[in-house]
Amino acid sequence: MAAVKFIRSVRSWAYETFGTEKAILLVAMATPEDMRINAEHIRIADQFVEVPGGTNNNNYANVQLILEIAEITHVDAVWPGWGHASENPELPDALKAKGIVFLGPPAISMAALGDKIGSSLIAQAAEVPTLPWSGSHVKIPPDSSLISIPDEIYRAACVYTSEEAVASCQVVGYPAMIKASWGGGGKGIRK
Repeated sequence: MAAVKFIRSVRSWAYETFGTEKAILLVAMATPEDMRINAEHIRIADQFVEVPGGTNNNNYANVQLILEIAEITHVDAVWPGWGHASENPELPDALKAKGIVFLGPPAISMAALGDKIGSSLIAQAAEVPTLPWSGSHVKIPPDSSLISIPDEIYRAACVYTSEEAVASCQVVGYPAMIKASWGGGGKGIRK
């Protein structure tokens, strides 16, 4: 659905700006699953490239594959959508190295905000309310940049041993969740 909204928005903008909705050529990736259901983003794109099916690390989250397709199709820019590779800071850097524009945030911002510990520290520094966690006591100095977090501050927010985890849970309170900093999609959360 995200790709469809993106394509329609670009078409509308191109029409209003250039007088034709086809001023920008849009290339989509298509898995066998997308092809089987005749996905709308494939139908409305100008061109599509077939990619392997299966889990997203075979296709939509595969930075190397996206880079290869971008080069083969001679695109000027890549929009990664939501989820998948859009959360991988390697993608903007890989595209930049090939002279291709990434339509999204810079890698350093993605790295800081894609990490649960880093994003929680940044939220606390910006005075955004957060749930109690192992790093609630850790503060980023007001004069420091919110783009990257010093290693010593980051490490102070982490839990490294089972003893530290138990102590942190006693401070935070129960029930408690233990999550990987870079986990996503509910991985590791069990009742």
